Amino acid sequence: VLVIAGKFSFEVATFRTDVGYQDGRHPAQIRFSTPQEDAQRRDFTINGLFWDPVKRKIIDYVHGQEDIKRRIVRAIGDPEKRFEEDKLRMLRAVRFSAALNFKIDSETWAAILRHAREIEGISAERIRQEMTKMMTGPGAGHGVDLLRDSRLLDVLLPEVAATEGVQQPPEFHPEGDVYTHTKILLQNLSSPTPTLAFAALLHDVGKPPTFKIKERIRFDGHDKVGAQMAQAICMRLKFSNDETEKIVSSVANHMRFKDVQRMRVSTLKRMIRQPNFQEELELHRVDCLASHKMLDNWRFLKKKLKEFSAPEALKPRPLLTGNDLLKMGYPQGPVIGQILRAIEEQQLEGNFSTQAQALELVRREFVIG
Repeated sequence: VLVIAGKFSFEVATFRTDVGYQDGRHPAQIRFSTPQEDAQRRDFTINGLFWDPVKRKIIDYVHGQEDIKRRIVRAIGDPEKRFEEDKLRMLRAVRFSAALNFKIDSETWAAILRHAREIEGISAERIRQEMTKMMTGPGAGHGVDLLRDSRLLDVLLPEVAATEGVQQPPEFHPEGDVYTHTKILLQNLSSPTPTLAFAALLHDVGKPPTFKIKERIRFDGHDKVGAQMAQAICMRLKFSNDETEKIVSSVANHMRFKDVQRMRVSTLKRMIRQPNFQEELELHRVDCLASHKMLDNWRFLKKKLKEFSAPEALKPRPLLTGNDLLKMGYPQGPVIGQILRAIEEQQLEGNFSTQAQALELVRREFVIG
């Protein structure tokens, strides 16, 4: 039962005991029980506390208050049994440790190491939800380290695990390898959306397969390769189509920002008006801060955003329509789109703004027949 009290909501359930877990998640049988027994079925001591609203006191059967003071994440009772009941608890232990900056109890940690591979049996949706909480919360960079050290990263995101040890050109990346760069980038995010957080996590997964040494270390085309890999990862984790599109777009476009000061005005405006631009711009900012720390292009774009603040500046009113062109005798087909794009190009460049100018361009550049 969900109870709403003012600005707070409380989930209320009858004390129970779960019996006979068979699939790593669902109990075979449930029976009502005492508070003491109910506490024993919960995951970690810091989550096993009760509050008596009548006597207004905490009830602690599992020494959770002591572990909070000691800053420890500890499984209640036998960690092997707790993880057998729900394999996702291994990932939750890592998330709590990262977010709270708590250590994981040694026996709990050892059980995670022994059973990390079994996280594969958990549904993609539950893994995605837990990973999202970790990546969007505090300590995301530390969380990636814990995932690596616990062996969960090899199972859940081997593409990210593969970035460790992949060296980068020191003139652009004095911070070190691709893995280190990604971890620092995550640390620089502040309350990111899920799509920005995962774009940050995955933005350089294309570097290991494109690593080459020519005149220097190079990762030619890693943005395109990374976008394809990000697409596959998002599908594997069952992100929505909209979330997948945003994550993949950010990964695919993150290298475009190095060229913004050399772009034509029309190209720059088309880039800025893309629906995911603000997240891509923030990814660019933290990408720079996690490497060479040069924010020239970011400052340039912030200035341009103010300059192009009027809606007409980024999406000018069409001076001609497809119907207008058909009436002028132009055939149905690709040429209509080419003409309309050429007109908008001149509008975005600021070269003209009237229908007469558009007609002159059409008659001069696109001869019928």
